Amino acid sequence: MVAVFAAVLLTGAVIYGIWYFDKERGWKKPPELLAEYMEYASCGEYEKMYNMLDVELSGNVQLEDFVKRNSAIYEGIEMRDLKIDEVEYDEEQMTVKYHSSCETAAGTIDFENEACFIKGEDGYWLIWEDGLVFPDLEPGDKVKVSVTQAERGEIFDRNDILLAGKGVASSVGIVPGKLEDKESAIQEMAELLEIKPETIEKNLSASWVKDDYFVPIKTIAKIEEVELLALEPSEELIAEWERQEKLLEIPGVMISDTEVREYPLGKGAAHLIGYVQNVTAEDLEKHAGEGYTANSVIGRSGMEGLFEKELKGENGCRIYIADEEGNTKVELANREVENGKDVKLTIDARMQLILYERLKEDEGCSVAMNPYTGEVLALVSTPSYNNNQFILGMSQTQWDLLNGDERQPLYNRFRQVWCPGSSFKPVTAAVGLETSAVNPEEDYGKEGLSWQKDSSWGSYYVTTLHEYEPAILENALIYSDNIYFAKAALKIGAENMAEGLRKLGFGESVPFEISMSASQYSNSETIETEVQLADSGYGQGQILVNPLHLACIYTAFCNEGNMIKPYLVYQEDSQAQWWIPEAFSKETAERVLEGMKKVVNSPEGTGFAAHREDMVLAGKTGTAEIKDSKEDTEGTELGWFAVLTPDKNSERPVLIVSMVEDVKGRGGSGYVVEKSSKALELWFGK
Repeated sequence: MVAVFAAVLLTGAVIYGIWYFDKERGWKKPPELLAEYMEYASCGEYEKMYNMLDVELSGNVQLEDFVKRNSAIYEGIEMRDLKIDEVEYDEEQMTVKYHSSCETAAGTIDFENEACFIKGEDGYWLIWEDGLVFPDLEPGDKVKVSVTQAERGEIFDRNDILLAGKGVASSVGIVPGKLEDKESAIQEMAELLEIKPETIEKNLSASWVKDDYFVPIKTIAKIEEVELLALEPSEELIAEWERQEKLLEIPGVMISDTEVREYPLGKGAAHLIGYVQNVTAEDLEKHAGEGYTANSVIGRSGMEGLFEKELKGENGCRIYIADEEGNTKVELANREVENGKDVKLTIDARMQLILYERLKEDEGCSVAMNPYTGEVLALVSTPSYNNNQFILGMSQTQWDLLNGDERQPLYNRFRQVWCPGSSFKPVTAAVGLETSAVNPEEDYGKEGLSWQKDSSWGSYYVTTLHEYEPAILENALIYSDNIYFAKAALKIGAENMAEGLRKLGFGESVPFEISMSASQYSNSETIETEVQLADSGYGQGQILVNPLHLACIYTAFCNEGNMIKPYLVYQEDSQAQWWIPEAFSKETAERVLEGMKKVVNSPEGTGFAAHREDMVLAGKTGTAEIKDSKEDTEGTELGWFAVLTPDKNSERPVLIVSMVEDVKGRGGSGYVVEKSSKALELWFGK
């Protein structure tokens, strides 16, 4: 029973002591008793209401019938905020006239009414009749609630491609009168649908079921004939077709079309779009008064959850009194249905799928955005899952396989923080230039492939992969020299490094519709040792960065030092807003950007595999070592590649940051450069 709370307001409180209380006998008089009765009604205390009645004059109504009648009405209309006022008491007639109002699922109901009392040997007693609930309600009448389900809004990409909306599935069901061997049919059907026979029997035993009715049992994916005509239909598709054919061979089983929520991009955007599910009892309790019914769905994750309020709409609701024949006598309240609003995202479905297809076999993530407007074009996490399965309903076996997969397909990687490795070096360069600790023309000298500051570091050395001369900033970016950036970090100093990174948003949330884990420069508030500081310079140590945050920092290099604010809800006139204006000076941004251009366009650059003849790109690779200790030689590696169009007037401006786990032995960051290069070919292609 839902507890409904209300405030009961009574006028004439100042004269309460004169006529609301019988001084001679110490009795409460009718106005106060009516207030007490209504307070019990508002709290659902029906037995206490019944105990205030003169049962004989109330038609000898029985407690069970009284409780059933009142609870069905009050709780059925979702009554709350019950109030009575404008009270007029006729002491001679023992009647109380009053105005009543309450809030319901269909809006406000208010009316004028009258309550009658009888004076007994031990006080005043209420004479109850149906009209006390609503004035026009008679014994044979019913208070009906008619709900019109709001249509859920749809989600679109920037080009109006559907990302979530109406789709068609197949509803597998039974026509009971056509079953030949009920027990055998149920058993066979349960095995094919991977559900329990008890589930089917429960559906068939519903009160509304008749022999010639179609009783839905389970919703499954619809197979289009054109899919089967493909040159090489998948084994999964063929298996599903064979299953449905076997179902149709069972007498009494039918398959019909049914409307469902559909996600056309499926695995390609599952972590971004999320999914809806039918509300549970817990949902109804948690969201009481928000318009959810047992037939509602609710967004569980992704955009479906984030924009739940906008997408769900408001159900229409009509409350009326119907006579015994079902005819409407009086309409008490009516709220028109408000369908959910559509949501249009900055996402480009094409870019989303391009990046997903490149990474779908890997454990990784990708972020794409327009670096000049802040529009996020893609958010990809791999491996992924098919969010349409959550709509159709998964078997326990399917759920166990998905949830138990060691590659964690349900894990949203683009929301997490990761060790950035050398993709962090442009950030160190910019902080060094801003603090004047780094002179871009200073030659740090030839150190070979390993280096330590002095013997106080013990057996620990910073290592790098290439020797080159001179060891200046631009060359250090091109060759991705760990030693140079370790030295640069020591020149910057721990305090200045920490302050510089805090200025770039480390330790705070990215101002974005989706909550992202905050980037960090240390596990504590400070960079505690020289070795940690040196490692931080080339993106190791305790540096952890969110991919979208890193992308935002990179936008400062092509926006004269201003760091863009990313956004996800489409705007017709996209105007850049700065998350951190003047994150770097214009001179610093240009200097670092020139080095990043050579990373991609110089044959010696670590990102040269992404070089294009038709345009200039800029970027930075990164390979981050993930190991338990400095002595660990069995650790894995994360591969990074960030690439962008440095020309604001590019026809299709883009910035992509991609990260792939476990690239050790697979080419390191070069593996990610190759993936990104192929994605760019498709993005810039016709």
